[in-house]
Amino acid sequence: MTRVYNFSAGPAALPEPVLQQAAAEMLDWQGSGMSVMEMSHRGPQFMAIMADAMARLRALLQVPADHEVLFMQGGALGENAIVPMNLLGEHRSIDFIDTGEWSRKSMQEAAKYAQVNVAASSADNGDTRIPARETWRLDPQAAYVHICSNETIGGLEYPDTPDVGTVPLVADMSSSILSQPVDVARYGLIYGGAQKNIGPAGLTIVIVRRDLLGRALPCTPTAFNYRVVADNGSMYNTPPTYAIYIAGLVFRWIEAQGGLPAMAARNAEKAALLYDALDRSALERGGLFVTKVARECRSRMNVTFHLRDDTLTAAFLAGAEARGLVQLKGHRVVGGLRASLYNAMPLAGVQALVAWMAEFEARHG
Repeated sequence: MTRVYNFSAGPAALPEPVLQQAAAEMLDWQGSGMSVMEMSHRGPQFMAIMADAMARLRALLQVPADHEVLFMQGGALGENAIVPMNLLGEHRSIDFIDTGEWSRKSMQEAAKYAQVNVAASSADNGDTRIPARETWRLDPQAAYVHICSNETIGGLEYPDTPDVGTVPLVADMSSSILSQPVDVARYGLIYGGAQKNIGPAGLTIVIVRRDLLGRALPCTPTAFNYRVVADNGSMYNTPPTYAIYIAGLVFRWIEAQGGLPAMAARNAEKAALLYDALDRSALERGGLFVTKVARECRSRMNVTFHLRDDTLTAAFLAGAEARGLVQLKGHRVVGGLRASLYNAMPLAGVQALVAWMAEFEARHG
């Protein structure tokens, strides 16, 4: 069997050792005589799996004691409604920093429940850089400030955690969580779908400061009320059991690699290799490849680029697939090309992509 280098933005590649262990345990988890998918979510076997996964996630991110870790469902798109339902309380408005398509989806959903204040936007610069912090027009009376830490579609990433004062900072970290250390204490709430760096689709991670619990609007479904979920240990309704099991295996794998500092170093190396190739191409006479994102805001997870001659894109993608480099087509909203370099993407995959880019440029440049 030949494995491809999968550059999908999500669901994304998983570490091979995780897949191998899951395959080995598919019919019989640790002598139980059954698959994790068949277990009662309240049975002792799965309860142990759940507790282990939660403990490992807390340790990896060094989650402070005053923050709850919740395992939920609905993905980041679901959280776009669930977050304002839970955090709005007596407030009327929410501040948003618009940095691309996922920020805008969050704003559109939140507008059903609150007044949305676009405190700053990258639309003015074509979504090529995050607005400078000094330009943000924040409302001290807002329920919270919302950011998308990494825009999967446009390839913008915050270089650091912004200071928003005493108003809680909320971040969609779907595509950057566990790619590097994070100072969780600086966030009121972090959420993200699992299908990038954590595991299969179906699991949603929420990390929320305890003092923000208990603010849910009356319209909030009970299963999505953070207070209820926290009080019931993420077991109010049947959790996504198999996705949690795989996530736990991924957490173990990250630990074995050296934890988040090691992940950060590996991810920086992969991103630098690809961006260096793009920068060389952009500067050379006849270079074919260009990235529009400002250097200081370039995503390490989702490298977006395009060919100067868009008519060559189909040929580049076909040649890439023939070489086992798949899922490089850019999102339909922005087109072009996109290489997602999540934790499970090995350096060899990026090296193979850069080699194909050089070969393609030699033919067509």
